[in-house]
Amino acid sequence: MSSFRKALKSRQRNHHERSQPGFRKHLGLLEKKKDYKLRADDYHKKQNTIAALRKKAMEKNPDEFYFNMINSQLQDGVHVAKKPKEEVEVTEEQKKVMRSQDINYVEMKRVAEAKKIERLKGELHLLDADSKQKNSHIFFVDSKKEVSSFDLAKQLNTAPELVDRVYNRPTLKTLETESIKGAVEPRIIKKLARQRKHQYKILSQRIDREKKMFVITQKIQTRKDLQDKTKKVKVKKETPNAAAIYKFEAKRKR
Repeated sequence: MSSFRKALKSRQRNHHERSQPGFRKHLGLLEKKKDYKLRADDYHKKQNTIAALRKKAMEKNPDEFYFNMINSQLQDGVHVAKKPKEEVEVTEEQKKVMRSQDINYVEMKRVAEAKKIERLKGELHLLDADSKQKNSHIFFVDSKKEVSSFDLAKQLNTAPELVDRVYNRPTLKTLETESIKGAVEPRIIKKLARQRKHQYKILSQRIDREKKMFVITQKIQTRKDLQDKTKKVKVKKETPNAAAIYKFEAKRKR
């Protein structure tokens, strides 16, 4: 029983690897198993990498070619694309001129779009546009009895069928003395209404395009102003519908 107890205690002791003997101290620390394991894993990893690269080199197509092979060079162990000989660095002054040309082009297109909008507005008059604010016409009467018996067609001196019209609402006298000009058939009237609606749609698209061009002009101008070395603080962030706003430090001109 005592021998079993002694064997049980011996098994409970932690095993410690011996240290470097005194006469070998000049050789440094004695390598332990965990140190050997790290060194062996690193060695095998490198051997496997070399074997994979050797296999890749053996299986490589000798006719393989792509232009990056001759258009790049090594710099500090990293492949960097070569700059063409004719490429010239652009100075800050040249960048400003180029940016100003971009602004002039966009502004020219915006002005042309604005002229087209004005011409379309002149043709359509925006008389029956959906987005146009509805006008109100107030009539004053003397008594409540007149309010109850009020006749709008009689007041406007026109036919009851033409009361809802915003434009082209002739009086009864005009209808009696003059002949009807323009389209009369319902089919032609519907066709003209469709064409008018299409023109309004084009006008709305042009107005949106003009607004977007104005925003682009502002953003380009802001980026051009940011090239200045003057100290600045951002006041408002850039949004899809507006350029960023910066506050520049005041500079006294000498």
